[in-house]
Amino acid sequence: MKKILGILGLLVAVCLFASWASDSFRSGYNVENLFRRTALFGIISIGVAFVIVTGGIDLSIGSVICLVGCGLPWLLTVHHWSLPAALLAVALVSMGIGLAHGWLITRLRLQPFIVTLCGLLLYRGIARGFTNDQTVGFGDGFKGLRILATGKIALPWIHGFEIPAPWVVLVVVALAAAVFLNQTIYGRYLLTLGRNEDAARYSGINTGRMILLAYVLSSTLAGLGGVLFVLDVNSAQPVDFGNFYELYAIAAAVLGGCSLRGGEGSIFGVLIGTALILVLRNVVTLVTNHSNIEFAIIGAVILIGVIADELVKRLALRRRAARESAELA
Repeated sequence: MKKILGILGLLVAVCLFASWASDSFRSGYNVENLFRRTALFGIISIGVAFVIVTGGIDLSIGSVICLVGCGLPWLLTVHHWSLPAALLAVALVSMGIGLAHGWLITRLRLQPFIVTLCGLLLYRGIARGFTNDQTVGFGDGFKGLRILATGKIALPWIHGFEIPAPWVVLVVVALAAAVFLNQTIYGRYLLTLGRNEDAARYSGINTGRMILLAYVLSSTLAGLGGVLFVLDVNSAQPVDFGNFYELYAIAAAVLGGCSLRGGEGSIFGVLIGTALILVLRNVVTLVTNHSNIEFAIIGAVILIGVIADELVKRLALRRRAARESAELA
């Protein structure tokens, strides 16, 4: 909880600095855009958080977003599938990817890093293949569907500000994820698995099934994110659509309190971490006018988060050892 409060304080400090350094940061357009992007990235960050909680990693998120984001308009506009059939197809593909990852990791004992790294290359390659590297989009059609990503909800008590529609999706996903992780036995299983897989297995937990579930949740939410991202921009270029989005998601989860060692995680913390990443990205663009260094910022943020996690772990171990020594004395 202290870590989450610290990240929240850092978010407030960065927002105050950005407000002081650039008037554009406080503009209604910029704030609404920040809210929208935070919602979109928050969804995929929650997905990867489930994997990180188990001690795993998912590097394929950006390519899953690309595959789904290119696949949906391709099915609808090129092959003229019905909307329910196309949505069902991309949902099944998203869940199938998670099942494949989980099966390879639990049955063949492959490393999650290798499995999802191969997925990162494979799914983008598939998307580039079936689209012939051409941009795909919805054109002027499916305006009703695009409201899910581009719509706004007016707040009568706040003049000139509207809540982006993706926040509704994010709130539903976040509440469901928080209840699942903190209030259900399966969420406790995931946390126990991340702390010590062998102990979880010996205590009767089906660790293979839990790992499989974590990767299915991650890929499914990545697929949902892919749908919302493509609806937001109305088109997708398979060469770069979703590029490096896995870095944003992983950084947000780590900043939000998910230990890369596994066993720790907070959905609320992930949302704060996502907001911090997006605000930092926005500050880089508005204040420095050098948007090309944003990946350097993200890399530094991930490194700082990992270092902080390691230092906190060591401090906790020293305190525990000192306490035990005092009790024995």
